[in-house]
Parts: sequence; C-alpha cells; structure tokens
Amino acid sequence: MNRYISIDLGGTNVRVAKVDDDGNILQDVKRPSYALEGPERVTANIIEMIEEIDAYQNCLGIGIGIPGAVDTYNRTITISTNLPGFTGYPLCKILEERFNLPTFMDNDANVAGLAEAILGAGKGCPIVYYITHSTGIGGALVVDGKVVSGRKGYAGEIANIIVKDNGKKYNYLNCGAVENEASGTAIARMGKEEIGDEIESAIDVFNLARHGDERALDILDRISKDLAQAMADIAHVCDPHIFVIGGGCSNAFDLYFHNVIRYYQTMVHEKMRDVPIVKAVLAEPGVVGAAMLVKSNLKK
Repeated sequence: MNRYISIDLGGTNVRVAKVDDDGNILQDVKRPSYALEGPERVTANIIEMIEEIDAYQNCLGIGIGIPGAVDTYNRTITISTNLPGFTGYPLCKILEERFNLPTFMDNDANVAGLAEAILGAGKGCPIVYYITHSTGIGGALVVDGKVVSGRKGYAGEIANIIVKDNGKKYNYLNCGAVENEASGTAIARMGKEEIGDEIESAIDVFNLARHGDERALDILDRISKDLAQAMADIAHVCDPHIFVIGGGCSNAFDLYFHNVIRYYQTMVHEKMRDVPIVKAVLAEPGVVGAAMLVKSNLKK
C-alpha cells in the first residue's frame, strides 16, 4: 500500500505523519511550530520531524495543509496571518529538493474537504462541497477527487460571501459576510450581546439551546438561515452531490442543522432540494487530507 508524508502546519503546533492510502496514520511526530521565529526556523523544524519518520524515503510524496490561502500553481502561501513571513516563501520547493519527493500544499480547509471527499462522508460522490463551521467558516470544492483551488487559491474561501445587506463591519471581511454572521465567533458575540457576559464561547450558547433557552434557540435559528443562504449561493454555482459539514460547531449538529436544511430548501430550485447535508465523519481530516493531497496530485 502507498504511503505519504503529511504535514499539518499551524501557527502554534505542527504535526508530521506517515499516512497510507486508506487514511491510516502509521506514525506521527508533534512539536511546536515556532511560527513566530520565522520561516527558516519552521522549515528546519519540519525537516527534523520528517527525518524522524521511519522509512520516509519510501513515501511517494509530501503534502502540507496550512491556515491561509495558497497559490497551488506556484505552491506558495498568499496570505499567512498565522505564519509570519511565509507569504511567497518557497517551503514546497525547499522540502522537495531536500527529500527528492514531490511536494504539494493547500489550505487546511481544502485538505480536510479532500479527506472527507475521498475517504469520509463524501466518499463515492463526484462533486463534494465541504464546509468547516468553526471559529470561522471555510470551504472546499472537490470534484472527482481533486480540490478546485482556483486561479490564486481563493476558491472555497467562502467566509466573505455576503448573506445580509444590512450587516455590520467587524473586520476585513465584507459587511454581512457569512463568517461574521454565522461562525462560532459570531454565535459567541450574539450570545454575549443578547444573553449576557456569562457567554464566553459558542459552546455556551449551544448548551443553553440544548436546555431549551429561547434566546439561544433564536440565535441558532438566525445563524442557520445565514449559513443556508451561503450554501444556496454555493449550490447554484456547482450543484454538489453532497454537502459535508465539519469543524467545531458541527459537534452541535443536532441543534441547528434541521433549520439549515429547512431554510436551504426554500432558497434553491426544487430539483436541488434533495442534496444530502451531512456531518463530517473523519477524526483527523487535516492530517489525512494533507496525505490525500499527494495522492490526488499524483493520480493519473
């Protein structure tokens, strides 16, 4: 069975693993990423970690998932908020030359979506749209087992989709952007504003909703409508065979996704209303997905 080197690189930690075709994690190494010390330090750390993997020379390639937009043609990061100094940095080229293995990189939501499409909830579906519903909102379009990254790597960066005409300006995103209206951060903000300072995170709102709190239930109803609006916009472009929802908020899937589905069905053409909207199933989509990135790119 084929084996791949997988790198899950974040602003705080990095994980390097050996993964097989079925998504089994055969070996892994975890360390701080040393992101604030610059790309050269991060790269040296990763090289040391790969060398700790048994028989890394026999793997078919290296896949990297990172937080931020990636130009997959030039294999460089275009936005590196959590990885200072990495914009345009040739990490793939350096690792490829060091280990003589083909090396690929993509956004962490894209690699998670690829894992779910190839091995997870979307397995067997020609067009899978993956949404990560967490602190922020991200997405990945996977067609026939390959991520569609777009001209500059921004395909799937759905956080900026406008779902409210009268939305407020919170950050660099559009007023009324779905991330600012329906993410875990947005749920926490609305909870604090409408329920009180006892709300520290979206989890607190979910817990209140689970106990029937009308204020919390109302917040979840509103974010469900906004998330459904973004999904309807996506569907009218790519008409996926399935939506797969991952991320931390999806752990409360039972509390709000019946509303997402209900609103979604009112916003799309009649023949599109039966698309499955399901929860992601993989425990390690980031690590597995980075490995599948190699498999996908080497596929003939």
